[in-house]
Amino acid sequence: MSVRTERRGSGRWVPGGGPGVCGALVLLSLVVLSGCKRGGSEVSQAQEQEPVVLGSEDVVRVEQRELRNGPVLSGTLQARRAAAMRAEVQGAVLEMAVEQGQQVKEGQLLARIEDKSSQDQLLAAGTAVRVARNALQMAQTEEARNRKLAEAGIITRRDLERVVLARFQAQAQLSEAEARLALARQQQGRTRIRAPFDGVVSERHASAGDIVQPGAPLYTIIDPTSMRLEASVPVSQLDMLKPGARVEFNVGGHGDRTFEGRIERINPSVDPGTGQVRLYVTLPNTEQVLLTGLFAEGRVAALQREVPAVPVSAVNPRAEPPTVLRVKDGRVELVPVTLGMKDELARLVEVRSGVQVGDVLLRGSAQDLAEGTPVKVQPREQPPQNEPGVGGGGTPPAPQQPTPR
Repeated sequence: MSVRTERRGSGRWVPGGGPGVCGALVLLSLVVLSGCKRGGSEVSQAQEQEPVVLGSEDVVRVEQRELRNGPVLSGTLQARRAAAMRAEVQGAVLEMAVEQGQQVKEGQLLARIEDKSSQDQLLAAGTAVRVARNALQMAQTEEARNRKLAEAGIITRRDLERVVLARFQAQAQLSEAEARLALARQQQGRTRIRAPFDGVVSERHASAGDIVQPGAPLYTIIDPTSMRLEASVPVSQLDMLKPGARVEFNVGGHGDRTFEGRIERINPSVDPGTGQVRLYVTLPNTEQVLLTGLFAEGRVAALQREVPAVPVSAVNPRAEPPTVLRVKDGRVELVPVTLGMKDELARLVEVRSGVQVGDVLLRGSAQDLAEGTPVKVQPREQPPQNEPGVGGGGTPPAPQQPTPR
């Protein structure tokens, strides 16, 4: 008679017993297979995800560009020649002859200030000159008469010397009176403010009727035909600077228009606090399109080359080596690059290796995309052709019929 026994804890199933480890393995296999199916579906969904659409502001193309290198200068334009006209006497302003923005000629009357004391001094000095001139004539006549009497022996030599001395005193008094008259005229001239050179009135600081003191500002006159820019550069770039070097400027309010100036002089001393050197650049302004106070940014034209370049914002310079994100085969690709010459003013940098002319790179917020992300670059919109009312006055397009839904 045979007996069936059940061994628990073994790795096999014994007839007459319950499910063992093999049953658990079967269940675990089913769970794993189910998980594999779900993981595979998630991978397929990731592979089939919609591409990220990029606009023209999110990408930039590697192009052959002209880069220029040299010290960058920036500052506010000032007139190369300017004069602050101030009152030289105390009194009431009788007239302000010119207005702000008006052109003036050298010597033109700008303002008149009332000064009664100078007028009185001028009248008194003129009277003193006339009196001294008459006294001198009388002294000269007396000297001539006494000289004849002395030659005839009628008067003594001492009497003649006294007459000659009186004539010298009359001459001295006339010279003193004429000097006082000249001083009074000069003081009277100070009540008339005149333009020191041909220029334009940039500021007017007083009005008719104002009571001014000596030194009070009245006008500011500038010569608009030449502008000046004061800027500072590091000592390390001093070898690229010399008087007469050409400087190219972009000025606020004039778009991409470029202005050309020259380094007039370089300060011979270095600022110990900043380690920079002060230099002065002149900009011709014969067309008078540049205005004082405008911000100008320029660069000394030291080096100029045409190379493949991209905006600095498209490069990650913190990586070693620097990297860019390129769009290739519809996906984002991380590419190491070698950089070269940098144009500080145009914000461009040369790319010597890693990418080629025509490659599309990401910039701005698009650089947050991970490598391998599918992307689609949206083409740049073209302006409509034959737009009505523009250029050739084409025929307006027919209105589109709404599409039935």
